[in-house]
Amino acid sequence: MPKTKPKTIKVDGNEYILDELSDAAKAQLGSLQLTDQEIVRLQQQLAIAKTARNAYAQALNAELPKDA
Repeated sequence: MPKTKPKTIKVDGNEYILDELSDAAKAQLGSLQLTDQEIVRLQQQLAIAKTARNAYAQALNAELPKDA
């Protein structure tokens, strides 16, 4: 049975074997990954808000008097 390659992570150009990291390093890695996911979620929320803002601005423009 072939040996499986250990899971690694690359940080600042250096590659580390996950199983060899300390518990504290694993906890920091988990926090970093969670933070990255939250950043992606917030960027998606921002895109939704910007789209809604543009729609509201267009709706407002349609309601404004045209002879001003």
